[in-house]
Amino acid sequence: FVLEGPGNRFAPAQWFALVLLSALSVLLLPRQFQMMVVECVDERHVARAAWVFPLYLLAINLFVLPLALGGLVLFGPGGADPETFVLSLPLAHGAPALALLAYLGGLSAATGMLIVETVAISTMVCNDLVMPALLRFAPGRIHAGGDLTRLLLAIRRAAILAILLLGYLYFRVAGDAYALVSIGLISFAAVAQFAPALLLGIFWRGGTAAGAIGGLAGGFLVWIYMLMLPSVAKSGWIPDGFVRDGPFGLALLKPEAFLGLTGFDALTHALFWSFVVNVGLYLGLSLARAPGVREASQALLFVDVFARAPDDRTPAPVFWRGRVRTGDLHSLALRILGPARADAVFAEHARETGAVPDRTADARLVDRVERAIAGAVGSASARVLVASVAEEEALDLDDVIEILTEASQLRVYARALEEKSLSLERATAELTAANAQLKTLDQMKDDFMSSVTHELRTPLTSIRALSELMRDTPDMEEEQRGEFLRIIVSESERLGRLVNQVLDMAKIESGHAEWHLGDVDLAALIRDAATATGELIRARGATLHLDLPAAAPLLTADRDRLTQVITNLLSNAAKFVPSTGGRVDVRLFADDNDLVVEIADNGPGVAPEDRETIFEKFRQGGGTNGPPPGTGLGLPISREIVEHFGGRLELADAPAGTGACFRFRLPVRPGGQEEP
Repeated sequence: FVLEGPGNRFAPAQWFALVLLSALSVLLLPRQFQMMVVECVDERHVARAAWVFPLYLLAINLFVLPLALGGLVLFGPGGADPETFVLSLPLAHGAPALALLAYLGGLSAATGMLIVETVAISTMVCNDLVMPALLRFAPGRIHAGGDLTRLLLAIRRAAILAILLLGYLYFRVAGDAYALVSIGLISFAAVAQFAPALLLGIFWRGGTAAGAIGGLAGGFLVWIYMLMLPSVAKSGWIPDGFVRDGPFGLALLKPEAFLGLTGFDALTHALFWSFVVNVGLYLGLSLARAPGVREASQALLFVDVFARAPDDRTPAPVFWRGRVRTGDLHSLALRILGPARADAVFAEHARETGAVPDRTADARLVDRVERAIAGAVGSASARVLVASVAEEEALDLDDVIEILTEASQLRVYARALEEKSLSLERATAELTAANAQLKTLDQMKDDFMSSVTHELRTPLTSIRALSELMRDTPDMEEEQRGEFLRIIVSESERLGRLVNQVLDMAKIESGHAEWHLGDVDLAALIRDAATATGELIRARGATLHLDLPAAAPLLTADRDRLTQVITNLLSNAAKFVPSTGGRVDVRLFADDNDLVVEIADNGPGVAPEDRETIFEKFRQGGGTNGPPPGTGLGLPISREIVEHFGGRLELADAPAGTGACFRFRLPVRPGGQEEP
């Protein structure tokens, strides 16, 4: 690894350390983390950034190599500060305008980076340091009513000022001893200490809070000892004896040659030892104690995030138990986020769930509000603020289905949880279907009872009214009294028919009806039914026409039940024929292995809006003189009888204004159920 020229040796360890620091900085620098994690609201943006950001880095670095080569060729090694090549090169060639343009571009880029970085760090300071401290030591101001946005702005503005002053102070302390790029690398090494806890926490379920905190503390202490303090010492602000000779003269503890490790530059040396201590403490402390319930549940959410199918949009489960009023939650969001943002959070929840939040918020609404507040005050503060308005129950092993604590047991639990989730989804679907069916049956029962009550009340009302009238009028004329008695007898017969049909319908639907099977000649049965109803049809001034074959195949069915079907259909036709020129046609023919019966009339027909409900109980179409007399059970009973014998009863299509045509078909071969 030797480049051309004396003294230009390539150091593989340093190159690897710089590449590693650069990669970790992309993830962990405050401005990067703020943009990629905190302000990333759509997962699709990650896929786009995966190629746009590397392309951006490649584009801006295409100019670095020619500038570096040009500066070295023109000025020679050590002839000019490499960090000023972008300005010194155009000035050396008499192009001050180009140098001014480069200066303005560099100034704007540096200013933008400074603004984003400072705002990001101030947000983190406010959310993760100041707000948790205020919630712990001065909760009265936070929990009291009032808008907290002013307090948050004041904290962040003070943090911005403090960060700028600290940055300037460090530049004054170490700026003379280190180049700007070296100061940046020292800060990169500090930020890199978050990497073990972040990356291991994503891929390993066994991590604990103690391990993460211990690793971070150990890594930062090593960074302070091996990079921060030496940079201050080399600037002359503190004695540098511990850098040259080690603390208390112990050479093995020298910051840049710890335990005798030499051959590395100071940055690579500090990065190596800080990662050793950081990762070692993280693993050691995590393995020393099994994860707790909350740690295990959080690990499942992150480690198994890709366990779902790629098209599964189901939100991750929310491990929360408690009660909180929606109004209190909304008031809290108003104080932190302001009216517009708070209303948007609740509106988004209602849009995704398809329901307006109840008075008591569910776990997902609590989680959504907590995450929204976390963007303003940090996750720790948001957790405390939500807990302050909620009656929360602490999680235990039973709440997370006994989350197992060892790594191997956690894997078993994850698989079992997935199987239980699938089983629960299936059971939920079955329960939903059963519940919908029960609701339908319950509604049908209510409709049936309402209709029966109405139908029974009508004749009873007539009977009672006429009876009371006859009782209160002893001198009523005999002719009128006889008419009233005739109506009472007619209504009583109607009441009896209604009760009989309701009982018959109930027996058929419950499967307790009696069926007497035998050979049935359908043509002869139609002739007999036509004879029985002929007088009714003639009384309506109509004519009955039969189109029957001389002989028809025999059916295995209940003759009385089929007679009931034919009689019902003929009676219905008689109700709807016009008062003059009425006509009822009955036709019997064979179709494949079925016998088909059609009964048509030349009445007004069935209205289009009634075609879907004509077979419902107690539904009657309009006759020629208003609603016809009847119970509205004839067609439903007829359909049940026909379907019992394997047939189908339907309303056939007919041209408009040509009346109604009911058709039913029955299989020639035995198709009915066995007699119980």
